[in-house]
Amino acid sequence: MGLAKTEMFTDEQNKISLFAKVFGHPARVAILQYLFKLDSCICGDLVNEIGLAQPTISQHLKELKQLGLIKGNVEGTSVCYCINKDNWSNMKDIMIEFLDQDISNTDCC
Repeated sequence: MGLAKTEMFTDEQNKISLFAKVFGHPARVAILQYLFKLDSCICGDLVNEIGLAQPTISQHLKELKQLGLIKGNVEGTSVCYCINKDNWSNMKDIMIEFLDQDISNTDCC
């Protein structure tokens, strides 16, 4: 058996898992919160705001961008990032549907 047999699961299950993973590190949550707080693209240094080393910030930005929750441009040494509003909205819809499930049988366990 392989390390991850993602093909055994639905696209929705894989998406939910990826979204949960991205929220599984407080640095990524802090980056997203900061981008929402600014409500615009940031072209400055997140190191001072988040308090982590530049390579660490870059790795977290890369993961957020790969999932599509943020978008950004690289122009020389300047990197600008902002929330990808369409993908963020899509992620919210998927996660709300999943998290809004309720248990109807209260006599279990």
